[in-house]
Amino acid sequence: MTTRGLVIGRFQPFHAGHAHLVKEIVNDVDELVFGIGSAGDSHTVRNPFTAGERIMMATKSIEAMDIETTVYTVPIEDLNRNSVWVSHVESMSPRFDIAYSNNPLVVRLFTESGVEVRQTPMYNRDVLKGSEIRERMVEGEAWEPHVPDAVVEVIEEIDGIQRVQAVS
Repeated sequence: MTTRGLVIGRFQPFHAGHAHLVKEIVNDVDELVFGIGSAGDSHTVRNPFTAGERIMMATKSIEAMDIETTVYTVPIEDLNRNSVWVSHVESMSPRFDIAYSNNPLVVRLFTESGVEVRQTPMYNRDVLKGSEIRERMVEGEAWEPHVPDAVVEVIEEIDGIQRVQAVS
């Protein structure tokens, strides 16, 4: 039987910590559902990139990792109703057996719904977090070393630095 895991996050932008997370998860599962959360949000300080742009960042980055696990990238819009959020996620994605998250609310919601949840160690968290990378973009500091090359390419293609600076 195929074991399928789900990881969900905003990935604003997809960075080296997320790449490390994917590499860890694919050791546990046969297939990975990569959920792009807050898919309806974009062009804001917290969520500057669209779901489509984040799908490009993640897909190209994961393809470059040369992993053998099948990965399904799925946009998931916010529901803002915690009591039905897990069923909403389940309705928007392929079936999964395990959810991976370190977000306390996400862990609680999946656990209460009877879904197995596994937490993963954070990787270089003081630098590898979306807010820090976006702040580096705003300040004109080096952000490129903290993301996969594919993400740099996508951000350049969409003029993402200008957008992040404009919405800030």
